[in-house]
Amino acid sequence: MAQISSNNGFKKCSSSPPESTRTKDVDKEEALQMEAEALAKLQKDRQVTDNQRGFELSSSTGQKAQVYNKQDYDLMVFPESDTQKRAVDIDVEKLTQAELEKLLLDDSFETRKTPILPVTPVLNPALSAQLYLRPAVQRGQWPPGLSGPSSYTLPSIYQSTYSTKQTAFQNGFNPRMPTFASTEPIYLRLPGQSPYFSYPLAPATPFHPQGSLPIYRPVISPDMAKLFDKIASTSEFLKNGKARTDLEINSKTTINNLQVSPKSEDISKFDWLDLDPLSKPKVDNVEVEDHEEEKNVPDLLADDPWDAVLLEERSPASCHLDRKVNGKSLSGATVTRSQSLNIRTTQPTKVQSQIYQKDPNGTSTLPTESSLLQEIEVQNEEVAAFCQSITKLKTNFPYTNHCTNRGYLLSPVTVQRNICGENASVKVSIEIEGFQLPVTFTCDVSSTVEIIIMQALCWVHDDLNQVDVGSYVLKVCGQEEVLQNNHCLGSHEHIQNCRKWDTEIKLQLLTFSAMCQNLARTAEDDETPVDLNKHLHQIEKPYKEVMTRHPVEELLDLYHNQVELALQIENQHRAVDQVIKAVRKICGALDGVETLAITESVKKLKRAVNLPRSRSAEATSLSGGGDINRSSSRGSLNPENPFQVSMDQLTAAIYDLLRLHANSGRGSVHCAQSNGNIKEAWTTTEQLQFTIFAAHGISSNWVSNYEKYYLVCSLTYNGKDLFKPIQSKKVGTYKNFFYLIKWDELIIFPIQISQLPLESLLHLTLFGILNQSSGSSPDSNKQRKGPEALGKVSLPLFDFKRFLTCGTKLLYLWTSSHTNLIPGTVPKKGYVMERIVLQVDFPSPTFDIIYTAPQVDRSIIQQHNLETLESDVKGRLLDILHRDSSLGLSKEDKAFLWEKRYYCLKHPNCLPKVLASAPNWKWVNLAKTYSLLQQWPPLHPLTALELLDSKFADQEVRSLAVTWIEAISDDELTDLLPQFVQALKYEIYLNSSLVHFLLSRALGNIQIAHHLYWLLKDALHDAQFGARYEHVLGALLSVGGKGLREELLKQTKLVQLLGGVAEKVRQASGSARQVVLQRSMERVQSFFLRSKCRLPLNPSLVAKELNIKSCSFFSSNAVPLKVTMVNADPMGEEINVMFKVGEDLRQDMLALQMIKIMDKIWLKEGLDLRMVIFKCLSTGRDRGMVELVPASDTLRKIQVEYGVTGSFKDKPLAEWLRKYNPSEEEYEKASENFIYSCAGCCVATYVLGICDRHNDNIMLRSTGHMFHIDFGKFLGHAQMFGSFKRDRAPFVLTSDMAYVINGGEKPTIRFQLFVDLCCQAYNLIRKQTNLFLNLLSLMIPSGLPELTSTQDLKYVRDALQPQTTDAEATIFFTRLIESSLGSIATKFNFFIHNLAQLRFSGLPSNDEPILSFSPKTYSFRQDGRIKEVSVFTYHKKYNPDKHYIYVVRILRDGQLEPSFVFRTFDEFQELHNKLSIIFPLWKLPGFPNRMVLGRTHVKDVAAKRKIELNNYLQSLMSASTDVAECDLVCTFFHPLLRDEKAEGIARSAGEIVFFFIDTSWLPCDLQACNFSVDVAE
Repeated sequence: MAQISSNNGFKKCSSSPPESTRTKDVDKEEALQMEAEALAKLQKDRQVTDNQRGFELSSSTGQKAQVYNKQDYDLMVFPESDTQKRAVDIDVEKLTQAELEKLLLDDSFETRKTPILPVTPVLNPALSAQLYLRPAVQRGQWPPGLSGPSSYTLPSIYQSTYSTKQTAFQNGFNPRMPTFASTEPIYLRLPGQSPYFSYPLAPATPFHPQGSLPIYRPVISPDMAKLFDKIASTSEFLKNGKARTDLEINSKTTINNLQVSPKSEDISKFDWLDLDPLSKPKVDNVEVEDHEEEKNVPDLLADDPWDAVLLEERSPASCHLDRKVNGKSLSGATVTRSQSLNIRTTQPTKVQSQIYQKDPNGTSTLPTESSLLQEIEVQNEEVAAFCQSITKLKTNFPYTNHCTNRGYLLSPVTVQRNICGENASVKVSIEIEGFQLPVTFTCDVSSTVEIIIMQALCWVHDDLNQVDVGSYVLKVCGQEEVLQNNHCLGSHEHIQNCRKWDTEIKLQLLTFSAMCQNLARTAEDDETPVDLNKHLHQIEKPYKEVMTRHPVEELLDLYHNQVELALQIENQHRAVDQVIKAVRKICGALDGVETLAITESVKKLKRAVNLPRSRSAEATSLSGGGDINRSSSRGSLNPENPFQVSMDQLTAAIYDLLRLHANSGRGSVHCAQSNGNIKEAWTTTEQLQFTIFAAHGISSNWVSNYEKYYLVCSLTYNGKDLFKPIQSKKVGTYKNFFYLIKWDELIIFPIQISQLPLESLLHLTLFGILNQSSGSSPDSNKQRKGPEALGKVSLPLFDFKRFLTCGTKLLYLWTSSHTNLIPGTVPKKGYVMERIVLQVDFPSPTFDIIYTAPQVDRSIIQQHNLETLESDVKGRLLDILHRDSSLGLSKEDKAFLWEKRYYCLKHPNCLPKVLASAPNWKWVNLAKTYSLLQQWPPLHPLTALELLDSKFADQEVRSLAVTWIEAISDDELTDLLPQFVQALKYEIYLNSSLVHFLLSRALGNIQIAHHLYWLLKDALHDAQFGARYEHVLGALLSVGGKGLREELLKQTKLVQLLGGVAEKVRQASGSARQVVLQRSMERVQSFFLRSKCRLPLNPSLVAKELNIKSCSFFSSNAVPLKVTMVNADPMGEEINVMFKVGEDLRQDMLALQMIKIMDKIWLKEGLDLRMVIFKCLSTGRDRGMVELVPASDTLRKIQVEYGVTGSFKDKPLAEWLRKYNPSEEEYEKASENFIYSCAGCCVATYVLGICDRHNDNIMLRSTGHMFHIDFGKFLGHAQMFGSFKRDRAPFVLTSDMAYVINGGEKPTIRFQLFVDLCCQAYNLIRKQTNLFLNLLSLMIPSGLPELTSTQDLKYVRDALQPQTTDAEATIFFTRLIESSLGSIATKFNFFIHNLAQLRFSGLPSNDEPILSFSPKTYSFRQDGRIKEVSVFTYHKKYNPDKHYIYVVRILRDGQLEPSFVFRTFDEFQELHNKLSIIFPLWKLPGFPNRMVLGRTHVKDVAAKRKIELNNYLQSLMSASTDVAECDLVCTFFHPLLRDEKAEGIARSAGEIVFFFIDTSWLPCDLQACNFSVDVAE
């Protein structure tokens, strides 16, 4: 037996057949000579073979084949740096042994490119030769297992690759082979170690591989074998002989190398060292599947001196693993290390027993993959329980119940006090089928809808006794909604809007059967089982999908096929590489999780592959296999084979990972043994501890951007920390298969488990420390030196079955969008949130710890009379009870309130204060708290809303709160839905009372279902709670019925299409935007051609097509679209909405919701401030839809009609209103609307702290209604201008608004009315301070940038002055009005915005005026260059007021006669101001800025300004051509209509008053601007 030396001191002993055993070594020269002879002989034989072989190539590869056939195929090819040489071209005589070894060990030798070998056999060349041809060589080392010439077929498992149809292989060749006569069945099998498949290939139908295969004859003579044995004996090959391959595994099509290898005792050195070139086919692949039949193979014989190798190489980790597997682990001990984290403590033995199951014969075998895959596919237990409860809920709403399954929408109702006042009668027009003209009559707004229906029916029927009035409804014309019969007419929001806009009330009388009820549920819907995932496939999800069963099956098939090959072929190095790649793909599919067991198994497998096949039993026992390895051997498995043992351990580790991944989200996966030992949590004195092992699936961007990472572990209850958060150590990234962050750190909270409340949450927040040496800019590093929060995950310590968490957990930590991106980059379209996986190990005791609720004695009733208290104690208690909320309570107040809690039962609304004052929520004190709850009187629904906040996590409290909230009306619930959706984040478990409440209301009301859908869909983007919202959304779609579901999905598709159009228009250049818009809208139009669609903003509006000609876009930064749609109801008006991308509309939604609630509070108290409430909906990340209010303009557009300084003038608003309301009666009505709506806007914007108020986000309707838009800044977060706060006034109230309110310049009684309205509205809102604080508090987790903590609520609380009296509050708000009206800062803010709009938007397009006095923009290419320009003279004009106008003389190229234009000083000033904005870096000529104080003769001023303006023009025209020839200058000099008709210039004197304006408070760049205000005499 040949002794092969190794560099580790041991000697390899390789068994070989007797005829190949050598007694002496071959020297260098002899080896090289033998190699050259062998290569020459093989070359000659191949030429003979090639002449007999016919390649039938496909058309795509025919040209390649010509090249390949010209090439001689050598036994070995040694690629060089520039060209590839063949072995026959190398002078081996001149090579030293080191050079020879270098050539043989070159990496490209193993992985040479495809052109060297264009086609390969479908099987191993050795096997191919024996299958297709007669055996050419009968050497001992080749296996005699396969018979000679034979005809054969492949079993059905090959049908996916080979079929009767002519198909080609992946390498492009179309193989075809002749058939041979069959003499006996052929058994295709791998060596005995395989338990997976062994099956006969019956000689039924001849096997016809289509096309031709290259046939390699194994013409290896004994001399050639000796040569390669010599090569194999070199020291370099012993040290570096591991095979490498770069072939990638295709995970979708399972194709593998089927190679039958020789028996172990016949292995030659070059076989197991992977030197046989004939065992290296490139793509000879056949698809196989796993068949789990066992074959017994005799044990390998012969002793091996390499037995000690594994003993020496065993790592402490593997010893630890083996020790645990042998059942010697510390059961129930706390986790201090994570060396075997895939299954901890007592679990490995259990898992091994599951994987290696005994068959009836006593041998063990691997169970079918499907058994584990079915287990993987089983739903999360908590989700399954939730699904069952939703199924039960669905049965309470059968489709036959018309009250809960109407199929149409009801018009919302708002209760209004004093509805029967002045103008209480309205004119109603009702369309009735069969009548050509509508029935019109006048009725009282307090009349019920049922009475209106009876009046209408009187026109149709003579005897109403024979008519079922209840079967009729009044439908709103133009909308798919009906009025509610049991409510009064004036309480409907639609009727209120009609009265507000003074439009005709148009209704339609229909029967229930004539109503469109396509949204109703059907019998089929009731019979369809609840499926949470079935209907989510069309919903665009912002996060990566979870691995499902099908890909896992494919990857496992791939892995097992590669394992079989590795166990059977001789080229084990190469096969092991493929096995490892398959393992890597499995880990990658499971979120990049690589457990320590897999890492160690892979390392052990790599070591084992260098061992010979024959080993002794003694070495096996020493290598750590032990009893478990023998007991886990599968059938014919030889327990003495270290390679097989390593492969078994790797397989077990993979299946452990699969189980761990499948159980990662389950709420009830217990770690105790089957004996069912249970221990109550309140008796458990152990401290809470766990091990944070690693974070898997780290992106490469993180590796480059962050240097260190750490976790902050916090334990919370009721939104507060139970103990000080613990920070882990700071570590970097590691690289195994993937990047990971490895801590392996034990975390101990010094709190006993018995002290933990049921709803305790463990929060793990991952922070990254920026790598200062990364590629990001130094400036950004300076700004981002602090740690950056990368993501957060929360875990309930007790699952939904109330068992304490145990064992290893994989927690998904979703990263926000910016964390996965290089700093400064913008996420691409379609970006989805990535997740990393935190591996956390909890102790696994021998018993389950369960949380049991305390027993409450319901017979004990404690209630004390408040009057029995002493006066001072009673006074203190009442003072606490009357406070607006619990936010300002001190510790002493809370302790006092809790002590006197039984005196508070007569004040039920104080329950949130009492519960917030509870000292703790430990198990021992819960009985007292629950006893108090059962005695407490019911709360008002809006008061009970506070109990859904984060301050109250207890399930009993929240369930009771939902019980009280169920009394809320559907319309009130619709208004408050955003808060309820956010409150779902505070639920500890998925299956909660709040979820049931929302879904039950959605089942009974389509309006609620519609709004709930869009809120849930938008919440999917939440990084921490997106998965929970997905389950609730899936439940909503499943129970809502097919009609509603299809309608919602149509709306989703419409929003996606509009989003795509908006993105294209936004990215297009200014001139091309309209063309892009028109073309893109055609696709949206094709969507409408297929079906009508309801509007996401308002499901009552149904659109049937686009009016593409009316669609346009706005010129603001976001370039929002104006979308015009044709109403499907012929009696309805066009539908106009704005669609925005690039802006987060959630804050606008919240601000508008608060204003709407304020308006309802005012209406309920009889105060109608005629507020304009428009709808806004966020439809996804940074996109959404806004309702457009018709016949309205911004204040900026109104003011700039009077020049850029129009904001300083008092008359623009009044004159604009008079233009649209010419009669005195109409103007008075519009002025009244302005007074009321302006009062409401002042109060609402002040209370909410809405900032960034300028004249472009305040709008005025032609009816006089004023309203605000664009709520990007609120809660007092003012817009800053450097260090200058732009919003200096409490709210916007300017002199031009006061001009409209007063009806002129002087104050009148109407202004007192305005003040009274403001103070009355303010005091009504103050009474609801707690409501607004609760609503805003519930929105804190929504992620709005300006509402992140309770500190942001401080502004609202301070603004409402809750502790003051109404009289004090009236004085306070009156002073605010005076302050706002006297603030000149607001006017300057408006003026600054007028100028800034030009800078931000650049030059307007041709259809927008670049100068306020010019209707269009012109260029010198149109008008011609100017040769000379000067101010010729000046004239006085009196229209509309007295002023001077300057005559400018212009001479252009090619013109003999000059032209004249007429410009005012203000127009010159506008030119200069806009030039300063457009060319901020250019040095422009100085503009006349001398302001005259006092009364000066106007003619003298004009004469002086003529000289200054002329000098200005001369300097301007001699400046750079970029300035002098810009479109702005050309437009200024372009003749206007007034220039052409100018005549009869009046010559009379006049006076103008000028005054200085202090501009020192303005930013430096605006101090240069000149401000002048003309005041009429």
